[in-house]
Amino acid sequence: MKVFPYPRVRGTVSLRVDAATVKAPEQPREQLDSRARSVLERVVVLGLAETQDWESATVRVSATIPSKATEPGGPWSDVVVVAVLTDRATNTRVTSRLVPEAEGGREWRGELHVLRADLFDRATLSVQVVATVDGVSGRIIAEAVDDWIVDARSDAPVREQSFDIKEVGFSQGPSWLRNFADAPWIVNASGALPTVHINTDFEGMTDVLDAGGRGPEGLVNELMVSQMAADVWIAVFHSAIGDLEIEDDGTPLLPYGWQGEVLREMLPDVVPDRSLEDALHEVHRSRVGATGWTELQPRIQYAAMRRAEVPRALSETVRGLDKLKREDWV
Repeated sequence: MKVFPYPRVRGTVSLRVDAATVKAPEQPREQLDSRARSVLERVVVLGLAETQDWESATVRVSATIPSKATEPGGPWSDVVVVAVLTDRATNTRVTSRLVPEAEGGREWRGELHVLRADLFDRATLSVQVVATVDGVSGRIIAEAVDDWIVDARSDAPVREQSFDIKEVGFSQGPSWLRNFADAPWIVNASGALPTVHINTDFEGMTDVLDAGGRGPEGLVNELMVSQMAADVWIAVFHSAIGDLEIEDDGTPLLPYGWQGEVLREMLPDVVPDRSLEDALHEVHRSRVGATGWTELQPRIQYAAMRRAEVPRALSETVRGLDKLKREDWV
């Protein structure tokens, strides 16, 4: 445990990566799609870019800081929030000031720019709240609990591994899985990270998972993986909503960790045109109330399908199968 010789803010600082772009000389900036980010693993990958010779990247970030950091009368002044990207391999440290959405507010946003030459492989992105304390400027009074990884090479947003994926024959697996022997997969969102249990007893499952390319098996693989991802999003959303911490006045608190990041991603689609806090309150009220929870399920499913890119995968599968059919006719 670190001990600081000056007052620090109590509370948690959370960090999110909202988007990423890359830029090559004399070419338009490329916006990376949602597959480049994982809010569960807190990783953004730049290797997914179609622009192979990009020279710079921009990462759009947002942070939530404790309200006490900007309240009048505190033991600190001149509060600023900065995003910090460090790559130990190249001894690079890039910082960028974030801007508050409202005067004295908790939400701060901004962009961080980095050159590709300054990134060897993986860099760490964090957020620090810096202020003047006891007349000394530049003191860190709070920092993000969980950092993000900016990966310059990979095309899959994972840390040590992807979501915890386990391939097991349900009929001979753990006793709780035996009840789902006829299911191709089951998502368990009760752990530190969601776990997808893939049923190897399901006929053809292993062949489809190993398939690639633009043949029928590869097209089915892409569609199945997308649907599996949608199931994960639905499961983790329900898990996060079902385990909220509630204040004495009944106000639900946005959780930290992957649960909070999932809610930040999905709530704008589940309850559109509302602030994050209002959307969370409405979803919680619907879940614990007499009515409203059933009506929200289509919105939850829609939000999950968007993040898993099910519409894109389905369209590509249909086009691919149609192309293969036409080729067979020739």
